[in-house]
Amino acid sequence: MFEYNPEKHYPKETESRVVIRFQDCDPLQHLNNAKYFDYFFNAREDQVPKLYGVEMIDFIQKYKAAWVVYNHNISYVRPAKVGEWVRIRSRILWHNHNTVVVEYYMTDDTKRELKTLLWTTMRYVTVKEGKSTDHSGAVLEFLKATSENFDIANLSISERVKQLKIKLQGL
Repeated sequence: MFEYNPEKHYPKETESRVVIRFQDCDPLQHLNNAKYFDYFFNAREDQVPKLYGVEMIDFIQKYKAAWVVYNHNISYVRPAKVGEWVRIRSRILWHNHNTVVVEYYMTDDTKRELKTLLWTTMRYVTVKEGKSTDHSGAVLEFLKATSENFDIANLSISERVKQLKIKLQGL
């Protein structure tokens, strides 16, 4: 379970290096559009326990609540190709009392070329009734410690794509 330590630095962004698998690609040898979701979610699921010592199932069991996806916004910029090594980064871009937006993006292995950007919006709901509930306890501490808390009200995904491209080219 997550225990906030004010002396500890919590990275805001996770990163994984993965290879694009043949079975996940279309006849043009590009990663199938639907498979990006698997790559993004698996990368985050692998990294969060390593970086923060958090297993999401522990939060679910303790607080009897979980995040439910209600929106995806994805921008395919450049194709990921079979056999290519890529970097997948993710972060909690924004949160409020009962909602989070997680940002995922994929780059080439050198981290200079943006391939795809995904924003996933999730509502925190009770497991039994499926009703919206507020973040509390260790869940809230985790969100505060690891979130970027961008002002997303004035940011579109296309503008974010431009920001990331500029950032990556500057590396």
